Amino acid sequence: RSLAQPVTPDLLVSPSSQDGDLGSECPEDRGNWTGRLDFLLSCIGYCVGLGNVWRFPYRAYTNGGGAFLVPYFIMLAICGIPIFFMELSLGQFSSLGPLAVWKISPLFKGVGMGTILIVSLVAIYYNMIIAYVLFYLFASLTSDLPWQHCGNWWNTDLCLDHHVIKAGNTTFPVNITNTVSPSEEYWSRYVLHIQGSSGIGDPGRIRWNLCLCLLLSWTIVYLCILKGVKSSGKVVYFTATFPYLILVMLLIRGVTLEGAWKGIRFYLTPQFDHLLSSKVWIEAALQIFYSLGVGFGGLLTFASYNTFHQNIYRDTFIVTLGNAITSILAGFAIFSVLGYMSQELGVPVNQVAKAGPGLAFVVYPQAMTMLPLSPFWSFLFFFMLLTLGLDSQFAFMETIVTAVTDEFPYYLRPKKASFSAVICIALFLMGLILTTEGGMYWLVLLDDYSAGFGLMVVVITTCLVVTRVYGMKRFCRDIHMMLGFKPGPYFRACWMVLSPATMMALLVYNIVKYQPSEYGSYRFPTWAEVLGILMGVLSCLMIPLGMVVALLQEEGTLWERVQQASRPTMDWGPSLEENRTGVYVASLAGSQSPKPLMVHMRKYGGITSYENTAIEVDREMEEEDEEESMM
Repeated sequence: RSLAQPVTPDLLVSPSSQDGDLGSECPEDRGNWTGRLDFLLSCIGYCVGLGNVWRFPYRAYTNGGGAFLVPYFIMLAICGIPIFFMELSLGQFSSLGPLAVWKISPLFKGVGMGTILIVSLVAIYYNMIIAYVLFYLFASLTSDLPWQHCGNWWNTDLCLDHHVIKAGNTTFPVNITNTVSPSEEYWSRYVLHIQGSSGIGDPGRIRWNLCLCLLLSWTIVYLCILKGVKSSGKVVYFTATFPYLILVMLLIRGVTLEGAWKGIRFYLTPQFDHLLSSKVWIEAALQIFYSLGVGFGGLLTFASYNTFHQNIYRDTFIVTLGNAITSILAGFAIFSVLGYMSQELGVPVNQVAKAGPGLAFVVYPQAMTMLPLSPFWSFLFFFMLLTLGLDSQFAFMETIVTAVTDEFPYYLRPKKASFSAVICIALFLMGLILTTEGGMYWLVLLDDYSAGFGLMVVVITTCLVVTRVYGMKRFCRDIHMMLGFKPGPYFRACWMVLSPATMMALLVYNIVKYQPSEYGSYRFPTWAEVLGILMGVLSCLMIPLGMVVALLQEEGTLWERVQQASRPTMDWGPSLEENRTGVYVASLAGSQSPKPLMVHMRKYGGITSYENTAIEVDREMEEEDEEESMM
C-alpha cells in the first residue's frame, strides 16, 4: 500500500490526513455543488421533464379528469415522497454514486448495476427525443411553418389542410375521418421518413439531418456536464427556470383563445366513477414513479454532492410538490390549445387529444399553425421542450459518470472530462439506430421496456434492503446524524410497508396486464417483444449476479458468507472525517487514533447543535447496547 502512494509535499496534505495517507478516502477531489440553489434546481430540472407535458395531461384526461388528482396525490404521499427522501438521504449520507453506495450492503451491489443499465438505455433514447425537438426548433425558424400546408413532396393525397376547410366554409360537407393533417405527414413522412422502413427489422437508411441533430444534442449535453456538477449546476439555473416562463406564456396565450374552455372542461371534469377501477390508481402510481425519477439514481447522485448537513427534508417537499403543480399547469396549457383546435376543426376534443411524441410533434405543432405569429409560438414551445429535456439528460449522464468514477476514483476522477466524452460518444453510436427510417420503432421499444418492470424491481429491492437488511433503526439514526431529527412515523410506515407494497402491486399489475408494444397500427414481431422483455429482465438479473460475485469474495460456509456480505463495509458512512461520529468514528482506513469527542471539540471549537446530536446518538447507542446485553 505504501509503495502505491504518491509522495506528497507536506503543504499539499489536507489537515484530515496528517499521516500523509491520501487514500481513495480523500473526497476533496470529488467536488461539491458550488452554489446554494444548484442542488435544488438540478433536482427540479431532473424531475420536471417531458413527461409532465406529454404524459400527465393525457393520463389525467383518460383516467377521470379532475378526479384523477385524488389518486395522484395519494400515490405521491405513499410512494413518491418517501422514496424520494430515502434516495436523497442515502446519497447525501455516504457521498457516493449509485454503485459505490452499496457499501451499505455489498451483497446487493447488483441493484446498482441494474440502475446503471436502465439509465444508460434511457439516456440513449431520451437524447433522440431531444434531437427531434432540435429538428423542429430549427424548422420553426421560418416565416411559414413547413407543416402548415399540403402539397409538399412528402404529402399524400389523403392530406387535408384545415385552412382549406375554413375557406370553403361548409359549402360542401368535408369527410374528415380518413384524412391526415399536414403536420402528421410532416412528422411521419418527412422527419422520420418512416415509409422507407417496413418495420423494426428493416431500419432502412440513416436520416442524416436527424443524425446531425442527435450529434448536436450529445454535444450540448457533453459541454454542460464537462466539469461535473460544477458546470451542470450552473446550466440548470437557466434550464430549470426558463421552461416555467415559457409555460406561463403558452398558458396565457392558450386560455385567451376561443374554445379554450372546451378543452379545459374536458381535462378537468371529474368523473368519480373512475376511482373504483384499479387501473386509475395504477396509472397514478406509474405517473408519480416516472415523473419523480426515483430509482434512476439521479437523485442519489445529486444528493451525494451535497454537504453533510444540507436540509434535504425541506428540498424533498419543494421538489415533489413543485413537480405535481407543474404537471397540472402544463395540462391547462395543453388542453386550452386542444380545445381551440377542436373548435377550429369542428371535431370533439377526444379526437385531437394524444399522448407522447404524437402530442408534441403532431397535434401541438398543428395547433400552432392556426395561431397568428405561428413560428414564434412554435419556436417557444419547442424551446421549452428542449430545456425540459436537457436537464433530465444531464442527470442521467451525471449518474453514469459518477457511478463509475466512484468505483475507480484513483484512475478515473482525474480524467473525468475525457471519461465523460467516452461515454457520450458510446451512447451516441448506440443511438444511431434511432436515426434510421425505422428508428421510431426502436425508440418505442426502448421506451416501453427499458425502464419498465426492471426499474420497479430495483426500487423495491432498495427499499427492502435499507429497511430490512441494513435496518430501519440504523437508517433513522443516520438521518438523525445528518439532519438533527429522526424521520416521523409517516416516513417509517411508508418505508416499511406502504411503499414496497404499492410497488409490488404495480409490478404484478404490469406483468398481468402485459400488452405487446405497438406504434400506430404497426404490431411488433415476436422477436422484438422478446428483445424488449430481455432488456427489462437483464437489469433484474444484475441483482443475483451481484450476489454471486459478493459471496465469492467472502470466506466461510455459505451462511457465513451471506451474513458477511450483507453487513455494511468498514468504510461505510459519512465521507468526511469530521462527520464520522458515533458508530462511524475512526473506522476509515488511515484515520487518526480513535478520536474522542473532547479532542473533536478542541479541534473544531465548541459544541455545535450537530455535535450535541452526536453525543445524544452515542448515548442512545450505549443504552441500546446495554439493553441488548441485559436481554
